[in-house]
Amino acid sequence: MEKVSIHDVEPSTWDPENRTHDRRGLTEPLNTSDVSIVHYVLEPGERFSGSVHAHMDQEEIFIVVEGEATFDLEDGDEVTVGENEAIRFAPGEFQSGKNDSDETVVAFGLGAPRDSEDVRISRIPTMDEDVECPECGRGDMRIPGEEDSGLVCPDCGAEPVVE
Repeated sequence: MEKVSIHDVEPSTWDPENRTHDRRGLTEPLNTSDVSIVHYVLEPGERFSGSVHAHMDQEEIFIVVEGEATFDLEDGDEVTVGENEAIRFAPGEFQSGKNDSDETVVAFGLGAPRDSEDVRISRIPTMDEDVECPECGRGDMRIPGEEDSGLVCPDCGAEPVVE
């Protein structure tokens, strides 16, 4: 058994240059082996992640416990998830969540299996820019592992530059 106080976990962010939301990873403190779990507090205008993305090898579930989150889908549609509601994205489903309301959003994100090694992005909403391979035209790029940087085309291996 493992127990942790969420507020004792140091917040982290996907954008260390612009720390805009309270994201607390609970996976390591809880020593989970099969699921990742993150606690989010998003103020109006903040996002869960910086891009429309998909985990090709992981399903994701978001549970909203306070407020209302909006998820952008790859086809341009949006889905709103209210307080005490949950949404599941299958492996390979592209999405990006945000707080489009005037109230704070508190939510949990769960991913299984725990470690995702094939993450793809198709759009960077904060830049209003689609991601496309300049060599072969593929419409989504793989995010390499933590030791690598940039993006890689899963088809031809090209490494497009996104500014």
